[in-house]
Amino acid sequence: MTLSSITGTAASGMIAAQLGLNTVSDNVANLNTPGYVDKVVQLNGQAIAGVGSGVSASGVALAANQFLQNASLAATASSSKASVISTMLTQAQSFFGDPSSSTGYFNLLNQVSSDFTAASNDPASPLSGIQVVNDLNQFLSKSQNVAASLNGLSSQADSQIGSDVSQANQLLSQIAGLNQNIADATTMGANATGSQEAQTELITQLGSLLDIKAQPNATGGVSLTTQAGVPLVGLSGAATLAYQPSATAASQLTVTAPGGGNQSTNVQLASGELQGLLSLRNTQLPAVEDQVSEYVTQAVNALNKAHNASTAVPPPAQLTGQNIGIDLTTAVTGFSGKTNVAIVNAAGQLQQSVAIDFSAHTMSVNGAAATGFAPGNFVSALNTALSPAGSVSFSNGVLSISATGTGNGVSIADDVTTPSASANGQGFSQYFGLNNLISSTSITNYQTGLAAGDPSGFAAGQSLTLRVSNSSGSQITDVTVTTPAGGTVQNLIDALNSSTSGVGLYGKFALSGAGELNFTPNTPGSVSLSVVRDTTQSSNGGESVSQLFGIGAQTRAGRIDSYFVRSDINANPSKVAFATLNLSAPSGSPVLAIGDGSGAALAAKAGTTTMKFDAAGGLAATSTTVNQYAAQLAGALGNQAAAAAQATTNAAAVQSEANNRLASVEGVNLDAELVNLTTYQQAYNASARLVTASQDMFTALLNMVGA
Repeated sequence: MTLSSITGTAASGMIAAQLGLNTVSDNVANLNTPGYVDKVVQLNGQAIAGVGSGVSASGVALAANQFLQNASLAATASSSKASVISTMLTQAQSFFGDPSSSTGYFNLLNQVSSDFTAASNDPASPLSGIQVVNDLNQFLSKSQNVAASLNGLSSQADSQIGSDVSQANQLLSQIAGLNQNIADATTMGANATGSQEAQTELITQLGSLLDIKAQPNATGGVSLTTQAGVPLVGLSGAATLAYQPSATAASQLTVTAPGGGNQSTNVQLASGELQGLLSLRNTQLPAVEDQVSEYVTQAVNALNKAHNASTAVPPPAQLTGQNIGIDLTTAVTGFSGKTNVAIVNAAGQLQQSVAIDFSAHTMSVNGAAATGFAPGNFVSALNTALSPAGSVSFSNGVLSISATGTGNGVSIADDVTTPSASANGQGFSQYFGLNNLISSTSITNYQTGLAAGDPSGFAAGQSLTLRVSNSSGSQITDVTVTTPAGGTVQNLIDALNSSTSGVGLYGKFALSGAGELNFTPNTPGSVSLSVVRDTTQSSNGGESVSQLFGIGAQTRAGRIDSYFVRSDINANPSKVAFATLNLSAPSGSPVLAIGDGSGAALAAKAGTTTMKFDAAGGLAATSTTVNQYAAQLAGALGNQAAAAAQATTNAAAVQSEANNRLASVEGVNLDAELVNLTTYQQAYNASARLVTASQDMFTALLNMVGA
């Protein structure tokens, strides 16, 4: 070995040791810097002709562990998802107040029942009607406020998703830009760890928003995908995310692949804050709104059932129902049993009565011989029977019965022995909404009473677009269904269930005995439907297919905003129906009495009336009382919020453990750095002594030659 080679070997050792000392210095200086990754000097032995010739430092690398990094990213994404869900569900629960308090939302209906109980004891008091109307308005107003607050949370989620998408796009662009910086540094043999550290920090930030997986690429940078494999960052650049909110259907997150282009695809995330927000926006908050809407709807139905079985004293001059959504012939055909339509004067004296037997299709006026009628001529037959004391009309799905003569009014009462009942079980007056206490601007009862062979009312060639989403609310596909020729309800169901132009690949619609259209996924809980757009219009009352049958959670949730205390009753609370029509009263005696509180007693029991509740959100279809359903709903909301809070705690614990394990490998270990410091110092000193020795040898050699 020559002296020059000895000197070169020593010099390489000194250079490598100096780089090692500088690296240790950086590591120790960043001992407490969050996210800092320990740097490691990469040393390689040198040899010439098989003989060792020193050491070379090929560079400085980060002590990264890809497996633990991805485990930490996954834990961070899960924690972020759980946290945002817990926060918003806790907010949602707060809208209902304390369920144990008398002023809590779920106890407001109890106050209405108390008002009716008081009215049954003193129906003639003007304060009775005022108190009922005031507390009903409070119940409906609070219900609408709760719905508005829940909708506000959805809007808040929309806003936060938009902000998160902008932040994610910025992070993706920066990560892709650092890939190029790292590649350039690697090519030139420069130290790329600064860019790599910055990139790691950006990836950590992105990991709280999306469920991402990182893999090193060939140039020292990274490639990013979602857990499902959707490319986010690659050699061709960064992907671009976009959010598409929808007022009626499930909102969607889309991605345009790295490298640009116009084609975007839906992103189905597994976790991350964005997925938590999308789940809230598309699934969880609409489910809560649907549950509250079902509670309010059946509470309204229970009150209206009692009110339609009762009458005010004196009775109103006109009873006008609301849109039933189907034609009158079909509606009347579905009825059985008996009802009575009476014209009563201001003194409570009967002026005219018509007994209607829907089973026999007959009408009897004032107890005279019955005459037949057909469902198709029901209006004309009833007009004839009521004349000259009253009249009836049907237009745009709305039935109206009027009394003629000053001071006369209309009262309706079902037969005590065989009461009237439509296919959905409602009595005549309730089905048409003739004496509703609470009215609605839209169809709220989806038990239409329709049968498969009945006309649907929808002309051929109209269309509605349904969105099929998975259990987390992410879009699978949009399906546009065209109303078919044929015109029956079964024709419409067949079109909806088509495997080529309907939703048949994912589930099917079926009509219940009460005329309610329900969708059942092929795999329970796998998919849900929402309405993107619906331009269909019924020839009966102008409603769309989704409005008539209540398709989609958003459609059903919207019922709350449609309710209001009937306008004439709201203006004059004395028109609340506290009495009942007594057609068995002796001849010449009043059939209505101002002191009668029997109708109020019926309404007081509305909360304990068993009603059929449709499946809503996570609550299954059931038959129970309104009060019991309120308790179930309050419990479900509490359990949901508690479960979300527990999930947050669990996810945070997993995240902490994953981060600790990552830090144990990638973080700076002071003991290890002290060992490295000693090692590099000794190596430097040894190399320096070798340089000194070679210099002494060279000097001695020169002296020998000079001598």
